[in-house]
Amino acid sequence: MPQVRTLIQELHRLGYCPLVVYNTNAYETVETLRSLEGLVDVYLPDFKYMDHGLAARWSGASDYPEVACAAIREMYRQKGNRLFYTGSGKLSSGIIVRHLVLPGAVANSIAVFRFLAEEISPRLAISLMAQYNPTQEVADLPPLNRKITAEEYQEVVRVVETLGFENGWFQEFDSADCYNPDFTHPSPFKG
Repeated sequence: MPQVRTLIQELHRLGYCPLVVYNTNAYETVETLRSLEGLVDVYLPDFKYMDHGLAARWSGASDYPEVACAAIREMYRQKGNRLFYTGSGKLSSGIIVRHLVLPGAVANSIAVFRFLAEEISPRLAISLMAQYNPTQEVADLPPLNRKITAEEYQEVVRVVETLGFENGWFQEFDSADCYNPDFTHPSPFKG
């Protein structure tokens, strides 16, 4: 992080002000985020878990819920709940919290959005994602060895709407079929 901070500050000193998007898994200390205040234009955290057991089992981070909640609170303190755009319609400042619905983990997803609505703000911009696609590494690890079901996704969508979120995006349910590169191909990012 010190190198990133120094690079951004030096660019600013030289008169260059590129848009800085901080794409993160939200497993950050508040101190790290405070050190970026005024340097990051857009925070783009993935809020993965409110379930300690899932966080421990699937990411080896049983403290993920507490760490991520504190991190998102800090990002929100810095950016608030409004997205700002340039005259050409490009995002220039704000926070968008992303969440990927995982198979068999509807209660976790609902807990994530309940926290965001009740502890942060239902005016927060969100991105609800349905693109989970199992990889070969989880072929023998139920329920991660399957895609989410339409019923699982619709249950999360219903709760998110009930909680009053109005800013953001919901992926189409079939996005798992088109948003993921084919990592078995030698050049997965080439069409």
